[in-house]
Amino acid sequence: MILWLIGISGAGKTTIGRKLEEHFNKIGKKCYLLDGDEVRDLFDRDLGYSDAEREANIKRIMLGAYLLDRNDIIGIICNIGPLEHLRQLARRKIAGYNEIYLKKDIQVSIKNDVKGIYKNNLGKTQVVGIDATFDEPQTPDLVLEVDKQTVEETYQHVLDYIIEKYGKEYA
Repeated sequence: MILWLIGISGAGKTTIGRKLEEHFNKIGKKCYLLDGDEVRDLFDRDLGYSDAEREANIKRIMLGAYLLDRNDIIGIICNIGPLEHLRQLARRKIAGYNEIYLKKDIQVSIKNDVKGIYKNNLGKTQVVGIDATFDEPQTPDLVLEVDKQTVEETYQHVLDYIIEKYGKEYA
């Protein structure tokens, strides 16, 4: 099972991912949370933020997800996942791929800016959803409008989806 949480910066991908990781650890399911920033750090941030460099980084993340899935480790992938053609490639190549779109209004993300992504990068590098591409997902498995619910409600919807698809052993 690969749970790929996509959405713009500030949508809550890592927050929900950490809650899922905690849940799986608590019920004894082997899992690994793979964050896009972790992959950038592993490679000493050798890639920038152009479209081509973002694509290369996403392919690295995709390889990690593929290997987790092949080794029966629940992969919790927290990555913007801005490009539809790469999401479709992941769906074709990763048997356990589940795309969970945390849909958030860009203006709310800019206003809240928990990680300082918008404040620190606007005008310096391209920011996904503003001047870098974010393709609206065409075939997500689950869409959650995170501005209309609490973190707990969002997490519960993801957990409900997992239990419905994979069974009560994940409750």
